[in-house]
Amino acid sequence: MMASKINQQEVEHVAELAKLEFPKDDLAKFTTQLGGIIDMFEDLAAVDTDGVEPMTSATDRVNVMREDTAVKSTKEEVEALLNNAPDRDGGFIRVPVIIDESEDDAE
Repeated sequence: MMASKINQQEVEHVAELAKLEFPKDDLAKFTTQLGGIIDMFEDLAAVDTDGVEPMTSATDRVNVMREDTAVKSTKEEVEALLNNAPDRDGGFIRVPVIIDESEDDAE
């Protein structure tokens, strides 16, 4: 059983890597749970899968998506879209800056 092979320090390390915080009181519980999860992966790794074709889909359906083609919208459709935007600038949707590259040129 793998659960005994994982210790609380390793669980704390994994939690830190995953940016998870939990009360120290829960450390023993999470150590047991993570050990159980690792045990399950060991069980799966022990299964003989030689000669088994990989499953690429859970169903026999093929791609049912439509072609991605541009369609000219009516003025009413454009206006309805813009009316649902939180902020707009004329005919454009205004979005907040995510990456500010202005500081990169300040050298």
